[in-house]
Amino acid sequence: MRAGAALLVVGDIVTDVVARHRAPLARGTDTAARIRILPGGAGANVACWAARWGCGDVRMVGRVGADDTAWHAEQLRLAGVRPRLVPDPEVATATVIALVDTTAERTFLTDSGAVLRLSPADWSPSLLDGVGHLHLSGYLLFSETSRRTALLAMESARAQAVPVSVDPASAGFITGLGVDRVLTALGGADVLFPNADEARLLTGLPDPAEAAAVLSRHVPLTVVTLGAEGALVAESGAVTARVPPVRAEAVDSTGAGDAFTGAFLAARLSGADAPEAAAQGCLAGAEAVTVVGGRPQSEKAP
Repeated sequence: MRAGAALLVVGDIVTDVVARHRAPLARGTDTAARIRILPGGAGANVACWAARWGCGDVRMVGRVGADDTAWHAEQLRLAGVRPRLVPDPEVATATVIALVDTTAERTFLTDSGAVLRLSPADWSPSLLDGVGHLHLSGYLLFSETSRRTALLAMESARAQAVPVSVDPASAGFITGLGVDRVLTALGGADVLFPNADEARLLTGLPDPAEAAAVLSRHVPLTVVTLGAEGALVAESGAVTARVPPVRAEAVDSTGAGDAFTGAFLAARLSGADAPEAAAQGCLAGAEAVTVVGGRPQSEKAP
């Protein structure tokens, strides 16, 4: 990474409907919940947390519905991110319903909307001008159109010697696309950010440490997030660091992995090594679980 250079994130921008329910869901009737509508999306969340963690130039490319392009652009700007949004005149912005239980665990219902329509026509190598690192949201891999765009962006970055990171995004979607196809798409990346479930799925290995080591033979730097257990750093086939967690009172785990990734990338662009960056990622993840939604907030959740 080129220290002090910009971070460019290409990926998903989402409208989140976050429903926190204290009782188990009651099938066929009402369950009381506290519901908020918030800006989200794994890619956009990463960008916002990178800005929160001190990266001075963070840029975001994504596709959203034309009706709320201005709102999403403004939310990114308020978070310190420079938006480059493509308005889609036909399809609405992606929407995710996040059901959050009393343990702060979340279950997602996802309508990918405009996200998966990000097309090669929306990309230009000039978007990499002044960029020291490109981060791609793995959600782009799950449709033919957006996958071609992600691979084109990766190819442009490699041609300009800009390192690339990818968040595999979703164990459920990986299963749908197929592990082999996902691993093929990840072949040009320099850094990979799977969580433990994604690492297990991508390798077939039950132990996250073994999975991290194997994945780092495929992607040279693999950082596996373990939730409340911290993180693992693996480089070129071996685990090189085990980073302890930062304890926090969780109200909503939505976006904790995105916070980790954003802080990790901000730290690396400031010159930190991988273990130091992972420690910063754990700090950000701990902050993220104390607020509702996937982005930094000025006030803690009630």
